[in-house]
Amino acid sequence: MRGALSAALLSRAAKPVLFLLCLAPLAWLVYGAAADQLGANPAEALIRRLGDWTLRGLWLTLTVTPLRQLSGLAALARFRRMLGVFTFSYASLHLLAYGWLDMGLDFGDIARDIAKRPFILMGFSAWLLMLPLATTSFNKAVKALGARRWQALHKAVYAIAVIALLHFIWMRAGKHNFAEPAVYGALLTVLLGWRMLRRLT
Repeated sequence: MRGALSAALLSRAAKPVLFLLCLAPLAWLVYGAAADQLGANPAEALIRRLGDWTLRGLWLTLTVTPLRQLSGLAALARFRRMLGVFTFSYASLHLLAYGWLDMGLDFGDIARDIAKRPFILMGFSAWLLMLPLATTSFNKAVKALGARRWQALHKAVYAIAVIALLHFIWMRAGKHNFAEPAVYGALLTVLLGWRMLRRLT
């Protein structure tokens, strides 16, 4: 069974399939916007759903290493970078949708909004921290930085996840909706706990 799974993960079709799966939520959102199926406030729905897919992508990226270690499927590692780049892409679209649809691309207003609203500041900070990770997610960057420094830099993904979770919690707090943030928080606790346990053993 493990051999068959490993062979499937190593196949030439595996990455294109993952690429299409990662692209599917965006395609669905574009279709929903074009077909006027995003509800009474399509701008808010688009911003929020892009943010939701950013969180899901980030958590999936963080899950790759524990899942690889638990399953013994080393081939899973080859998908982590693609998931990370897609996560950054959704985060960038989330930021762009906020800046364009919510703020009219008025950079002065955007800067004031970031300074005024803590949850916006948290989200923007998470995006800024993701930027160097995304720009070094290529083989040439690994060679230029050296494997050790590259790995140290990319460990920032855990801090990014905490900041992104704070952004999400703060945003949902205004609507007194804590159920979904609690699920993300529990999953992140498990993922961080697994990493700490591995370091101690």
